[in-house]
Amino acid sequence: MIRPTLPADTETLVPLAQETGVFKPHEIRALREVLDDYHNTNHQLGHRCVTFEQSGQILGFAYYAPAQMTDRTWYLYWIAVTRQTQARGIGGKLLKHVEEDIQRLRGRVLFIETSSLPNYDLTRKFYIKHKYDHGATLVGYYADGDDMIVFRKHFGPAT
Repeated sequence: MIRPTLPADTETLVPLAQETGVFKPHEIRALREVLDDYHNTNHQLGHRCVTFEQSGQILGFAYYAPAQMTDRTWYLYWIAVTRQTQARGIGGKLLKHVEEDIQRLRGRVLFIETSSLPNYDLTRKFYIKHKYDHGATLVGYYADGDDMIVFRKHFGPAT
């Protein structure tokens, strides 16, 4: 089941993200801050965080929020599934939930940023599989040789 993320989930979600082997140490530290800020104030600003739980075990989560000063633009900041359950449809279910929630909230477009490094290859393939367009590449954004790849999905007719 996909449910709202609770403050107590943080102690499971941070190690879950770390154990995927994809995120850098500073990203893991940032995740804890993001979750703390979400529970303290950012949920009041429209930020959303959901957790995938099955048989009492947390298997994944997604964090997304509206982009300030835009017309109904959203960002997916985090999506992660336990290493043991990757490629079993949980990430796809989380992503579908995010998309449906954003559409229900009248969101227009969803952007997702990821790295060009080889260890993010499966991540990029995941977004392409789920019909995301390659929106942009920002060369050298994260570091020399580590570009930002931006994916996007537009909901509904173009305006």
